[in-house]
Amino acid sequence: MDIKNIKLRYDIIGNDPKLELALNKAIQVAPTDLSILITGESGVGKDIFSRIIHENSLRKHVRQGHGLISVNCGAIPEGTIESELFGHVKGAFTGADKNRKGYFEEADGGTIFLDEIGELPLAMQVKLLRVLENGEIIPVGSSTAQKINVRVVAATNVDIVEAVRNGRFREDLYYRLNQISIYLPPLRERKDDIPLLFRKFSSDVAEKYHMPPIVLTDDAKRMMMDYPWYGNVRELKNITEQIAVVETERVITPAILQNYLSFVPTGERMPAVIEGGQPMGGSQITDRELLLKALSMGQMISEMRQEINDLRQMVSQMATTNQFPMTTPHSGTQLPAAYHTPLPAQEEEFVTPEVIEDEAVSLEEREKRAILHALERAGGNRKQAAAELHISERTLYRKLKEYNVE
Repeated sequence: MDIKNIKLRYDIIGNDPKLELALNKAIQVAPTDLSILITGESGVGKDIFSRIIHENSLRKHVRQGHGLISVNCGAIPEGTIESELFGHVKGAFTGADKNRKGYFEEADGGTIFLDEIGELPLAMQVKLLRVLENGEIIPVGSSTAQKINVRVVAATNVDIVEAVRNGRFREDLYYRLNQISIYLPPLRERKDDIPLLFRKFSSDVAEKYHMPPIVLTDDAKRMMMDYPWYGNVRELKNITEQIAVVETERVITPAILQNYLSFVPTGERMPAVIEGGQPMGGSQITDRELLLKALSMGQMISEMRQEINDLRQMVSQMATTNQFPMTTPHSGTQLPAAYHTPLPAQEEEFVTPEVIEDEAVSLEEREKRAILHALERAGGNRKQAAAELHISERTLYRKLKEYNVE
């Protein structure tokens, strides 16, 4: 099957050379049984490539519905991940009232897609390496190995080579998984594809809700192409759908578009992964540091609001007493008495309760609130909340457990 047909079949939009290189490689290696490591930022479509590889392999006819098993390694609690992957026998632990197959046994004869492989705990990395090398699993609580025949496709959005250097990922497992590497470029490296994707998503929404499609002016199109798209295709799809549903105007100008792109991150970010696992630039930032940066920004905004309230009160008091200073405070001249006069009671409405409350709240409480707000905005979806907070699902799960949040 050629690239054009692959694009049509899997609804892939774009003509960027890096994207087409990745598609070519996926098609070429699909008929083999080699392990494949797909690298790229979150939202670039690594899951779609796992389907392309499986559905163009000799394993595609294995048991309908069980040929390809997808597992998000970052979403499984560390205490249960071995059982989830390899299964368990009855009585292996409290609550194990019957034998249970793991994902690897379910995928026997087919393909297993291990997404976010970089989040796999070190202890599990050792056991996964044994599975890949010996072709057998040992369920939790059992002493008998079971032979399996599974093709592994793994994916990661972290700098896996740096993780190996730092001891967070086993070097032998990296080489075993990385028999073939496929790099998916971020959207900002495919700028010419952005208008094509926007038009596709706009048409989909128009067809679904029976409304005219939205179109971009030339200036708005340039703004879209200059936007960094840290959430990649997923972010572009979400924003396009928002604009199409919310806006009454069908011609989208930069003024309209800015309302949806105004949340561009301005701080440090996790380095993007390039082919071979090397970062594009910037230093590695931990999940907690990212959370603390977000919380610090919230505190800064609160302090700015307090300063604005103070200035409003000062100006109002001076206007009431007609005592505006003739010199600036920086001149060293004694300020008028109005600057030292206690504020009248009616002016207290400028001080917002949440500003005062924020100053007394501990860092842990603010972190908890940030997590709860993100979960609320995501409708309880942990994956979306983790993406908004720029942390992994595993970290979010750990934080929820730490703060005893159901």
